[in-house]
Amino acid sequence: MNIKEYMNIIVPTVIFFLTFVSLFIIRYLILQYLKKLSKKTETKADDIVLDSIKTPSFYWLIAISIYVTISFANIPQELNQISIYLTKAVYIIIIISITLAIANMSGRLLKDYVQSSNLSLPTTGLAYTIIKGVIILLGFLIVLNYLGISITPLITALGVGGLAVALALQDTLSNLFAGIHIMVEKSVRVGDFIRLENGLEGYVEDISWRTTRIKTLANNIIVIPNNKLSQSIITNYYLPEKSMAILITVGVSYNSDIEKVERILLEVGREVTKNFDFMNKNFEPLVRLNPGFTHSSLEFTLIISVSEVTYQFVAMHEARKLIIKKFRENGIEIPYQQTVVHLKTN
Repeated sequence: MNIKEYMNIIVPTVIFFLTFVSLFIIRYLILQYLKKLSKKTETKADDIVLDSIKTPSFYWLIAISIYVTISFANIPQELNQISIYLTKAVYIIIIISITLAIANMSGRLLKDYVQSSNLSLPTTGLAYTIIKGVIILLGFLIVLNYLGISITPLITALGVGGLAVALALQDTLSNLFAGIHIMVEKSVRVGDFIRLENGLEGYVEDISWRTTRIKTLANNIIVIPNNKLSQSIITNYYLPEKSMAILITVGVSYNSDIEKVERILLEVGREVTKNFDFMNKNFEPLVRLNPGFTHSSLEFTLIISVSEVTYQFVAMHEARKLIIKKFRENGIEIPYQQTVVHLKTN
């Protein structure tokens, strides 16, 4: 190779290297400056934008460096075709990287906006998947349009193969549409505490495109296919509101003063409601004498309300302790079941 041929290789390489290093330094300084500015703001939107463009911006540096190299370097005529391909590759890299940046950014911005605005909109993995899928599809169509490829044959091919794909992915599509149905209907939302007909219960962690994840009180994760969840009988303890009435049944002797028992139980309900923050302060405790008569006791039901379903156990615990204490102080007997047998003699 002669000196000219060496220069044809060295010059573009040097231009690419110098351009890339310069842009990399500029990118670093800009990101650091913007990061300092974002720390001064209360909103998370600027942090999300910076985090989303951090990786794609690196590919932008490569694409711009290639473009500058092609524009200013003396490319030999026999390599013109390669430079044309490289130019197209630059545009494609930029389009794809911008598309991915917007796709990643959009879901996170939506979640941040919904949480900060307290809107009753679903912020689930399925929602992110749909948003990202639409944006990526648009980016793919822009790339095809730039390359001069008609999408009509592609749509035709998808239409022909769509039936086969639908049959092959029948279970996956069933879960996908079941997840969309759950989100639209809003009978189950992320953050709700639910109980399934088989007894499984917990907080809804996420509704993705295929499964719903439920976190139990024992800190375990239950993964349920969306179509199974949509077909199950569900008790949602957060609808229509989080507060929940709990019923505590207690039996007393037939010799007890009914009015006195009722008064003591009301005192217990009011005291528990007043002393604990997890109780529903807007609910006035109630006492009811249960219908029917058991063999050994009269049964009363104390009705109190907690602010959330998970507090029901501690509320019943505290109420029962206080009931036993009050009954003992007032001489009210909680009888155990017994059977009296009379023997008849001749």
